[in-house]
Amino acid sequence: MSVREIVIKHSKFIDEITSLVRKRLTEKEADIDKAKIHLMVEDIFFSKYNAEVIEIPEIKFIIESIYRRVNSKYGILNELLQDVNVNEIMVNGPRRIFIEKAREIHEIDDAFTSEKEVEDLIRMFSSDVHREVNEAKPIVDARLPQGYRVNGVLKNVALNGPILTIRKFSENDIELEDLIRYGSITSECCDLLSSLVTSGYNIFISGGTSSGKTTFLNALASAIEKNERVIIIEDSSELKINHLNNKVHMECRAANSIGKGEVTMEQLIRTSLRMRPDRIIVGEVRGREVVDMIQAMNTGHEGSMSTGHGNSIKGMLNRLETMYLMDSQISIYSVRNQIANAIDIFVHLRRDSTGKREVVEVAELIGFNGEEYILNYLFIKEEKGKLVSTGNSIFDKDRLERCELKIGNRRK
Repeated sequence: MSVREIVIKHSKFIDEITSLVRKRLTEKEADIDKAKIHLMVEDIFFSKYNAEVIEIPEIKFIIESIYRRVNSKYGILNELLQDVNVNEIMVNGPRRIFIEKAREIHEIDDAFTSEKEVEDLIRMFSSDVHREVNEAKPIVDARLPQGYRVNGVLKNVALNGPILTIRKFSENDIELEDLIRYGSITSECCDLLSSLVTSGYNIFISGGTSSGKTTFLNALASAIEKNERVIIIEDSSELKINHLNNKVHMECRAANSIGKGEVTMEQLIRTSLRMRPDRIIVGEVRGREVVDMIQAMNTGHEGSMSTGHGNSIKGMLNRLETMYLMDSQISIYSVRNQIANAIDIFVHLRRDSTGKREVVEVAELIGFNGEEYILNYLFIKEEKGKLVSTGNSIFDKDRLERCELKIGNRRK
């Protein structure tokens, strides 16, 4: 019998013993080491008459299951959170737990005892960051101090039970050289993009869910000169651009229980313009904030960067238009002109069937001719799966040449 089946079979008994152990632990004033907690679990377990009717092979699994629940506030997920090789944890209701490890998704042989146990964990994560989640506000999206990004959905809107998704981020900064080593980008493409970042081209990174947009943006930002003043704005903080000396990092905030105190990405982008930024980095645009991002890029903040969900560069352009029109009454012609004037370079990422994240398109947005965008593709992924140069050179070379001249003068 699997661990999942044992937990489901004895879920009420596990809950009962877990509750008793937790109560006993709260009564103890001093900290108790792990060995003593384990002994406490065993003592309480065998003191219950229910233990007599449990089959001997199952007892070991039940005791371990209870111990893992009381040994950490993260319960049965604690070991997965501690495992540096696990990138993502996906709880689909109390009975199904999946993880992403080594670019593959695996189902874990374990389970929660009930929907309540999952929802209690969601509420615990929410309270850690002073967020509120309840039937009136059944969705929470938060970043924990450890760097985990947590999304929780309660059972009143999730048909297969409460949903919990935890994305973990590497504690070590990933640099462009690492992406070359992983095969996410070629050295030729990497060199060009580094030069474009240093030279102050506005860059937009697109891709699907979990395609590596944030990781790529973080690595690309390493090419920014350390003395530039950079304002970083995110919905939930994920970027770790540690080499900058003059950095401001701001995060959105949800409204409280009475609907007060919300700080939106639009507000943060607008206020960032008064902070004398050299560049503005917006973690991801999903809606109306795209208007403010485009305006910021159009008002002299060269070298600004952002990311968004799209299935190709052309698809991302269409999505930017749609998001822009959500909060604007201007014509589509004007919207396209503003986008074309704001963004210089598009980089598109994709995650393939093996879980590998890679750059598949790099294009320069030259302009808008009144009917369609003019794109100059610099790198594309060929049929054999390799990222290759198209042979096209950058159309707008002014900033590259100015940067090369500046670097040359420094060397003298």
